Amino acid sequence: MSGYDPTSDGAKTAFAGDMSYGDYLAIDSLLEAQHPLSDAHDEMLFIIQHQTSELWMKLALHELGTARDLLQQGRQEQAFKLLTRVARIFEQLNGAWDVLRTMTPSDYTTFRESLGASSGFQSHQYRLIEYLLGNRNTAMMKVHEHRPDLHALLEEELEKPTLYHVALRLLETHLGRSFDPDIFRLREPHKADEAVIEAWTIIYRAPDKHWTLYQLAEKLVDLEDYFRRWRFNHVTTVERVIGLKRGTGGTSGVSYLRRMLEVELFPELWHMRGGL
Repeated sequence: MSGYDPTSDGAKTAFAGDMSYGDYLAIDSLLEAQHPLSDAHDEMLFIIQHQTSELWMKLALHELGTARDLLQQGRQEQAFKLLTRVARIFEQLNGAWDVLRTMTPSDYTTFRESLGASSGFQSHQYRLIEYLLGNRNTAMMKVHEHRPDLHALLEEELEKPTLYHVALRLLETHLGRSFDPDIFRLREPHKADEAVIEAWTIIYRAPDKHWTLYQLAEKLVDLEDYFRRWRFNHVTTVERVIGLKRGTGGTSGVSYLRRMLEVELFPELWHMRGGL
């Protein structure tokens, strides 16, 4: 609208003594956090893609931690909302790969050397998400030994039950049965168990009778579905940009990422489907 004056609608325009949008969000600090190490045009894209991904992961951890607490308190309905939100966070993370894939192999080579040995493989937040969800491979802790503060965060998470542990405790209580204690080991990745498959099958064969547990199961499946898509898009993006080269962090690159596609966070919820 030509000549529109926002003050005519009552909009505040003077912030000398009041908190503004930029103040509240610390926009100056946020926008000054990008420091390319080369003159390559696409390095800014690469930095912002990964910085925004870390912000989304921070929110995912915030929501997942609270969802776990709510489930432990028996407040399943409140937890469901947060689990749905986390699935949508991973949808946002998936969309970010579409932007990064506009960078060609030729573009990437203009600044790849500037990365040194840094790699997304070293993200402590990604590791925390994996540990919270159940993929607790403690060998990955070595990557963070140079940062005692981050290493301590991972150790702290390993002392807590995973989100899936909490769900399985609810399943035990609901059905009046007990699973093998080995299922609840804190420092090992979860592995599929036949008794758990049988228990989830009971829930799925009579969803109206077990509605809350049925909803919980589907929220977990939805979450892992989006998480798997994120991993898959990561693989295809890396292959599109660097082919089969080794990653900057020393991993085998695409080969390593493809192995990660085989990881199942809540395996029984997938395995039981064929038996219904």
